[in-house]
Amino acid sequence: MEQAHSLLLNEDACSRLGEHQRAEFVFEWLRFLKKLLPVADRADVKQNQKRLVEQLTTILTGSPGPSTRWLLAHCLALLYRVGDSFTSSLTVGRCNDIIRSKDDSPSFLPSRLAAVACLGAMYEQLGRLLISSFKETMANLLKALKGAESQGRYEIMLCIEKILKGLGVSAVPCHRDIFKATRTCLTDRSMAVRCAAAKCLLELQREAVFLWSTELENVASLCYRAFEGSNYDVRIAVSRLLGTLLASSLEPKQAIGLGMGPGSRRSCLEEVMELVSSGFLRGCAGFLRASGDLLKGMNSVSRDVRVGITQACVVFISTLGGAWLEAHFPSLLSLLMDLVSHTRATQNPVDAVCSRRCVSFILRASVGSLLGEKAQIAAAKEICQAISKQNRAVDIALCEGNVETRVSNTDVAASQHVLVCALLELGSVLQDLGSSAAPLLHDASTGMLDTVISVLLHPSVSARLAAAWCLRCVAIAIPAQLAVLLDRCSERLNALKSCPKAVAGYSAAIAALLGAVQHCPLGIPHIKGKVVMGLAEDLLRSAAQNSRISIQRTQGGWLLLSALMTLGPTVVEHHLPRMLLLWKCAFPQSVKELDSELRRGDSFTWQVTLEGRSGALCAMKNLVVHCKVLLSDDVICRVLPLLSCAVALLTQLSSLVKSYGNQLKNAVTVFRLRVYEILALLPPKSYEGKKCFDTVLKQLWHDLTGPENMACAELSLLPTLCHNQDLALLGPALQDMDQQYIEEQVSLGTGIGGGTLEYDPFTIFVKAQVVPAPLPPPAALTVAAVQLFGVIFPHLTIQQRCNIFTILHFTGFLFKAGLALDHETLGPEEVQKPGLSLLLGALESSNPLLRCVAAEGLARLAQVLNEPNFTVSLSLMSFDKLKIARDAVTRTGHSLALGCLYRYMGGISSPQHLSACVGVLFTLSQDNTSPEVQMWSLHSLSMVVDLAGPLYRSHIDASLTLVLRLLLLTPHTHVEVQQSLGRCLNALITSLGPDLQGEGAGVCAVRTSCLVGCAVMQDSPDCLVQAQAITCLQQLHMFSPRHVNLASLVPSLCVNLCSLYLSLRRAVVACLRQLAQRETVEVSEHAVALVKELPRRDNTQLEVGLEGALFSLLDRESDPRLRQDIKDTLVQMMSSAAESELAHWLKLCKDVLSASSDLAATTLVETNQEEDADDSSAFHAKHEHSGPFNNLRWSTRVFAVECVCRIIVQCESGDPAHFDMVLAQEQRLHESTDFLVLHLADLVRMAFMAATDHSEQLRLAGLQMLLVIIHKFASVTEPEFPGHVILEQYQAIVGAALRPAFSVDAPPDVTAKACQVCSAWITSGVVSDLRDLRRVHQLLASSLVKVQGGRDVPNPFYNESTFTMETLAVLKAWAEVYIVAVQSTRQKESPAWWHQEQQQEQCEDPGTAETAGSGLLKLVQGDLATLSRLWLAALQDHALLTLPPTYASQLPTTGGSFYSAEIMEQARQHYCFAWAPILHATALWLNSTEFIMVDEGPANLSRPVTPTSMGQSTTLASIKSPEDVNTERLHLILGISVEFLCSPHSQNQMENITSCLHALQALLNVPWPRSKVGNDQALTVELLSVLHRLIVTREYPGVQLAVLELVRQVVCAAQEHVREKRHSAEVDDGAAEKETVPEFGEGRDTGGLVPGKSLVFGAMELCLCILVRKLPQLSPRLAGSPTGQGALPWSLNDSDCKLVTLALCILSELPSICSPEGSVSVLPTVLYLLLGVLKELVRGFVAANRGILVSGALQALRNVLSSPMSRAEKSRAAWVEFLRSALSTLLECWDTGNIYTLISPTLLTTYEIHYINIFQVDVFMNLNSPLRQKQTCTLYQLLASVFQGPTAVAGPFIQALGGQLVGYLQQVEKSRPQTATELQAVQDGVRAMEALVLAAEETHRPQLVTVLLPILVSFLLDENTLASAPAASRSLHESALRDLMRIGPQHSAVFKTLMASAPHMKARLEAAIKGNQESVSAKATPPQVSGKHIPSIQLKTNFL
Repeated sequence: MEQAHSLLLNEDACSRLGEHQRAEFVFEWLRFLKKLLPVADRADVKQNQKRLVEQLTTILTGSPGPSTRWLLAHCLALLYRVGDSFTSSLTVGRCNDIIRSKDDSPSFLPSRLAAVACLGAMYEQLGRLLISSFKETMANLLKALKGAESQGRYEIMLCIEKILKGLGVSAVPCHRDIFKATRTCLTDRSMAVRCAAAKCLLELQREAVFLWSTELENVASLCYRAFEGSNYDVRIAVSRLLGTLLASSLEPKQAIGLGMGPGSRRSCLEEVMELVSSGFLRGCAGFLRASGDLLKGMNSVSRDVRVGITQACVVFISTLGGAWLEAHFPSLLSLLMDLVSHTRATQNPVDAVCSRRCVSFILRASVGSLLGEKAQIAAAKEICQAISKQNRAVDIALCEGNVETRVSNTDVAASQHVLVCALLELGSVLQDLGSSAAPLLHDASTGMLDTVISVLLHPSVSARLAAAWCLRCVAIAIPAQLAVLLDRCSERLNALKSCPKAVAGYSAAIAALLGAVQHCPLGIPHIKGKVVMGLAEDLLRSAAQNSRISIQRTQGGWLLLSALMTLGPTVVEHHLPRMLLLWKCAFPQSVKELDSELRRGDSFTWQVTLEGRSGALCAMKNLVVHCKVLLSDDVICRVLPLLSCAVALLTQLSSLVKSYGNQLKNAVTVFRLRVYEILALLPPKSYEGKKCFDTVLKQLWHDLTGPENMACAELSLLPTLCHNQDLALLGPALQDMDQQYIEEQVSLGTGIGGGTLEYDPFTIFVKAQVVPAPLPPPAALTVAAVQLFGVIFPHLTIQQRCNIFTILHFTGFLFKAGLALDHETLGPEEVQKPGLSLLLGALESSNPLLRCVAAEGLARLAQVLNEPNFTVSLSLMSFDKLKIARDAVTRTGHSLALGCLYRYMGGISSPQHLSACVGVLFTLSQDNTSPEVQMWSLHSLSMVVDLAGPLYRSHIDASLTLVLRLLLLTPHTHVEVQQSLGRCLNALITSLGPDLQGEGAGVCAVRTSCLVGCAVMQDSPDCLVQAQAITCLQQLHMFSPRHVNLASLVPSLCVNLCSLYLSLRRAVVACLRQLAQRETVEVSEHAVALVKELPRRDNTQLEVGLEGALFSLLDRESDPRLRQDIKDTLVQMMSSAAESELAHWLKLCKDVLSASSDLAATTLVETNQEEDADDSSAFHAKHEHSGPFNNLRWSTRVFAVECVCRIIVQCESGDPAHFDMVLAQEQRLHESTDFLVLHLADLVRMAFMAATDHSEQLRLAGLQMLLVIIHKFASVTEPEFPGHVILEQYQAIVGAALRPAFSVDAPPDVTAKACQVCSAWITSGVVSDLRDLRRVHQLLASSLVKVQGGRDVPNPFYNESTFTMETLAVLKAWAEVYIVAVQSTRQKESPAWWHQEQQQEQCEDPGTAETAGSGLLKLVQGDLATLSRLWLAALQDHALLTLPPTYASQLPTTGGSFYSAEIMEQARQHYCFAWAPILHATALWLNSTEFIMVDEGPANLSRPVTPTSMGQSTTLASIKSPEDVNTERLHLILGISVEFLCSPHSQNQMENITSCLHALQALLNVPWPRSKVGNDQALTVELLSVLHRLIVTREYPGVQLAVLELVRQVVCAAQEHVREKRHSAEVDDGAAEKETVPEFGEGRDTGGLVPGKSLVFGAMELCLCILVRKLPQLSPRLAGSPTGQGALPWSLNDSDCKLVTLALCILSELPSICSPEGSVSVLPTVLYLLLGVLKELVRGFVAANRGILVSGALQALRNVLSSPMSRAEKSRAAWVEFLRSALSTLLECWDTGNIYTLISPTLLTTYEIHYINIFQVDVFMNLNSPLRQKQTCTLYQLLASVFQGPTAVAGPFIQALGGQLVGYLQQVEKSRPQTATELQAVQDGVRAMEALVLAAEETHRPQLVTVLLPILVSFLLDENTLASAPAASRSLHESALRDLMRIGPQHSAVFKTLMASAPHMKARLEAAIKGNQESVSAKATPPQVSGKHIPSIQLKTNFL
């Protein structure tokens, strides 16, 4: 294909290709030419223009395909626009000649169509340059139009549209002629031609004024006729035309031309709507036909006409815009209400439902999409007035009539339809507004609630139900109104129980309100359920008292009970016994009693009875659906007899209808429906063995085969049995349409009405955002029967299954068996054969829907049987059928069956079978005579490609060739074939997968074919085909991203971003979502480039960039899937580019957040008068109008706030400068970068705007954003004001943002979130001045006062659980404040310097505020008495709620302190959120009081704190001692902590674990709890076990450090306990009896430690875990592993060093809590680990804090050596042996480094005398080792330190090693030191000798001095040798001389005697002294010498 990329067509290369390859080559060349011409050099284009025209003309006359001709036309026109246009008229003439040609052969048709396309493209591009030939061309086209086939008409219409677009006003002379020709095509039999004609007229109306003036009525009638029999695409195109014309007539875009006749005037809204009404009411019929139909009572208006007109109205209003709608809404509403109230619109129930849906759609699409929040409130007021007006009219009519004369049914019908539409729209508006609708409810002039409630008394049931639904919407929008409305309706129901309308209306309203609870997380008070239960019981019991209202009371009572079930099991379980009693009363007790019932009663009695039993069954059904946990065996056993009676009554219903007439028919149908619904939910085994099973089966046969139910069942059931992919064969899916609400009416067919609420009032409480639309009872009955049949089919006998299939064979309704085929077994062959024959028969049905179900059924049958032979036989049978069949029905059915078999059999693993299947489908897909066969076969082929797997690789090339060829040849009028081709191409790309990335020739060709196919589909006018193209390109981008050209893809996506088609918008956003994950920057750049290229009218959506367009689209869209994709796309784009384009994204989010109506703008924050002025005047409402967005919904603004929070979190992991003002300012000077901290003012402003909005959801989001800002920026300093943080300047904003959340009417969830923000702000340390801090503190204090009221003062608006939520949020906030206050106070108190600085500050400025830590503590101190009791109460509640279900009986029946028994389940989640900080704070409080109970006064609680009162009960009988109370508190905290640490939950896991550990640490810092814990060995062992598991499962360093610290405290507690017991035993037994004192500590007399029961063992296990994890070399198992000894040096960070040090400290303490025998058992392990760490220290592994680790290890070793167990009589000998071995191990490390420097001084100074023998031999051996010279320094330093130790320790070493030391020093004279190391060794030896002298007794010192002095003298050199001696020898000489000068005077007597006895020594010494004096004199200089100068060192020469 590279040869196609040239300016001129490579004819040589093209001629060598085959026909199909040539077409692909030409198309690729045209694609390249289209891209090349706009950017090519104009001179080159002109130079080659002639040749290019010839080549393009040759292609034109060569019968090009549809896609090729469009591309050809575009290139030809582009060539003339870029090059010379002189010869363009010749080309136009050539095209006209081709069009005029008489050749009607099929082969010439493509050339004629190409000529038409070229004319259109040239006129569009060149415009007025071709004006001279315009008339001739137009005449030629219009003439050709008359005899053209559908493709010709289609192309001519598109050509004329382009001509009009190119010429503009110049085409006016031909406008009339064009109109006359186009009006015929608008009603063409081809739907594609109709669409093209509509587009042509749409372009014509831009300049043809007569279309929307004089000819408006005729055009409207023409459009009505176009709607007749239309499809979805036609309705979209024609409605767009009609709506635009209507809008132009009302608001002309240009002045109406003169001379247009008297009708040329501007229309008014009434005239326009009159025109719409005429079409809606009379359709496209003429006057005579309409009058005749009216006389006959017939309605001639089809649904597709009404649906089309509805869509046209939406276009009409949308074109005029939101401003026009806001101004004219009252008039428009009145006209729409007149339309729906017209008798012709509601002649029968089916038409009434359709008309109401149409009007409701108009209102929803206009009010819901075009108006902002303020305008929506105004519209809601208008709707309220319309409702009130209509209701008053009915009331007046009722009041004026006397008893005999009532209001006519016509008046009631007219008013009911108006009210239904108005009320439903009002409810939708309220749901859209959410809590922003609060001002509307409080507006007394509107009286909205009174107006809606008044409709509950309307005579029409539909109006009453609509009013009930509207009240439900009010409750969902404003949850605070839910309980109020329930109370109001309950009161009115009680007051008006004798009024039938009131009973029906108010019971429906209460049921609807109960259904709203499912959408309100805050719920309703639990007492409301009791009230509803009482109302229902009262209605049911009084139903028989007055026959006039029996039906209403019965239905109302059961409606209330059914709705009550939606409140869930926590509410229903309290009323279940009464419910069972009511059910029992509703049914006869036995079948005999049922028989007696049948013999009495009348029609009315049976109607009431059936209504009651239907309601009871519905209540049962809702119990099963909503309260399944309550279905115990006992409940089912009590319900089943009642169901048996209901089933028995089924057989008698037909006789009742015969006896009492059709007035019972509806009640009978509903009763059967309820029976089927409840049975389908229960397990069939529960009633399988009973007689009712056979009865149900017989009744099902009757209902499934009844002809009266089949029409509605086919359309309602068959689509659900089809596979979702197969539904594409039947046309656009309803769920892919924006107009689904009204398009459903068209799909249902004639005579079948859509669903509406009055068909089943019991659906009013279902969980749904939109109003339910239950089917009519007959249709619903059939659906329920089929569902029940699918449930019981597996439980039927073989004979019953055969009989059923036989019956179904005669009826032909396959879908009854469809659900049964889902089960794992169908039965033996006698069951399979009838089923198979039934399916095969349906496979050739004329109904395409039934064929889809049959193909699905065959595949399911093969899946169930799972027999390869059967599957192959089915395939072969389809092959045979397809070979011989010629009708489209058979071929489509069996081709689909082949694909379905692959779908469910996972691909048939046979290449031969696959080849045969592919060959057949290839043949069928090329059947040009039947587009339907092509569509079905290609769809089947796509399934085979998708599911065949690797087997299909051999068919890839042929398939791609086929698909591409068909794409190039298929006419655009056959869009269904193109859609199937798109699915095939998508499957092929998926099958190729990552192989598309290859660079081989074959892969490149395949990839190019895929891209060409996508390009063909992109040029299609059909939206579904374009969506397929985008999906294929998305797949290509996923597998081979670098080969997809984003420069062309992204603009096409942006253009379609606001398409009229939902499916196309979904595809666009899904593709953008994928692109944004990898190429966000490129996507944005291409979108910006597109804005510059597009005309102004086409780029309005992209003016704010792609991101802004996505925000706007998000605001308009209502489809949940599309909305989520838009959000994901924005999040991906933001994640990729937020840091690089920070300012852009923040501004975008700010603009979105500011784009609210005036109502939703930030309001003035109310402030208290005593507060500073800066807070009250800070933030008045300032609505910003300058943003690019207008009137965005609150949901979009909530998402914008969430985006900002995401940006903040994302920046946290980026550049540190984002949260450092100094660094950000520095980098900003050198780089053009942006940082988050520079936008802090905007962030705070956005958070404030959101937190003070009317919308509660936005307020929550704003508070969350404020919380994030506080957490992230609290520590950012302000460089301009040292000592201050940057957030300090926003104190007033934070206070103002928080204050509305603490108002009286604030919802509890908002207050709870605000408490969280308050605690974060107070504890952040931002505010140091207590006066400023008190502003926020007062908010928390006010909440605490509210909490102290207790749950006995319930919230009248919300569920009791909201009190729990709010209370715990307040207590948690106070707990967090208290924790930080205590911690900061302790940190400040610990260092001494802090006291000095504090005193200095107080001296300098005595008026300054207190420090933050002490100040915070003082803020809390005043409420600490109350808080502590509340905290303890909350903890005990939490402890009770976390008990396992087996201990449920121990829970208090009345609930806890902050929850009632009814809301236990809801309360659990709130306690789980808040307990951890409360636990920590309570522990800190107990730590501060040291468990000393002080009477702190009452805590102002309205009830006891807990059921046990935590020891605070005041009754004398239950007074507990302080010891008991403290024990309870200790066990409470221990129990909660250990229970959580055993199985930490994922939510806030690390925070809660840390809180538990710190709480336990705080407890164990107090002596009393430490003694309690130390005294309970089982408790400590269990605690250590839990901590061990925590160490193993949590790698977080903070958690591990806290665990080890806690273990250390536990060990200390055990130490204290053992020490106390030993001490008490010694005191009690006396000193004389110490030998008989029992041994305390673990191990006792045996020394054994039992795992699982030993504290020491558990602690050792835990420490070993830490040590081995950090130092794997300690484990023998890891010695040879890569992490063992042979591995690289291990690296420890700072936290690792702390962990190892702490573990060693714990290990060193363990022997002290053992008995002597136990210590002997423990000591080897302890020593092994200690020595192992020390050896690793010697090895020199990398450690971040080596000093801490060394000192810690040495201290641990000292602890072990000083253990009292080393002196115990029983363990002394064993300790000696172990320590000898340990020291021997240490000495073996002599060659590894400075082991003795680290260990021995510490070790040996703690030794006792009995350890002499340990060191003697080992040290001696080391002194004589070959390594002696290297380690002599270290050894003598060791000896010096040892000799200086206690006499008991030093003496043995002196005796053992003194001689060796003297011998070594005496040998120095013979071998003097030559190096600095040798010199240092000798000097260290001298120091050791001096230490030995000092260690000796006074009597023996002279002898030792006599030995030392000669050695020192021997080190001296004579004056001759001194000059030539090495530096080391000279240094030794000087050192010896200084030592002699120092030691001589100290021992003068010995010195004199020695000198006298050894003259040679004296002479040597004197010579040395003399030489030293001379050297000192020689070094002295004259200026430095004064007469009186005395040397600093005085040398004595006279020693006598």
